[in-house]
Amino acid sequence: MQKILLQIARTGIISEPPPAADESLRQIAGRLQDAVLKQLGRALAIRHVDAGSCNGCELEIHASNSPYYNLERLGIKFVASPRHADLLLVTGPVSRNMEVALRRTYDATPEPKLVVAVGDCGCDGGVFGESYASCGRVANVIPVDVAVPGCPPTPAAIIQGILTAISAAKRSP
Repeated sequence: MQKILLQIARTGIISEPPPAADESLRQIAGRLQDAVLKQLGRALAIRHVDAGSCNGCELEIHASNSPYYNLERLGIKFVASPRHADLLLVTGPVSRNMEVALRRTYDATPEPKLVVAVGDCGCDGGVFGESYASCGRVANVIPVDVAVPGCPPTPAAIIQGILTAISAAKRSP
């Protein structure tokens, strides 16, 4: 054990330098934080619904909540109940088994509610399309305010989609 500790002390800390700050991401983040506070006056609560995706979009959504993108500092949090949500973030083509659950989640979300469809599957059905097992895109089941294309979209694109939804809600009466 002592031998290992001496080797650690001799070697020191070996790690990569932190990535450089992305200026465009910083601008998007600043605009999003301002829009959330102006629109809601508090934190934006998001309920994520996986309607039948391959989990590629979920990985990017989790990355958007990582320390690099850090949605929490922008006043955005994920909630477990649609009754506490302001925005639904829906991924995947809506499978027939999730159709009723997605409608119930949408109905349980209080007004004014926003819906962001994430990924190619959520936007247009992706490679799955409409079939006996799939309703296709999210807009076939519930109204969608913003669609974020990509397979999967980057965390910056997801954040931009949330900003677009908040900004559109601010302009509507």
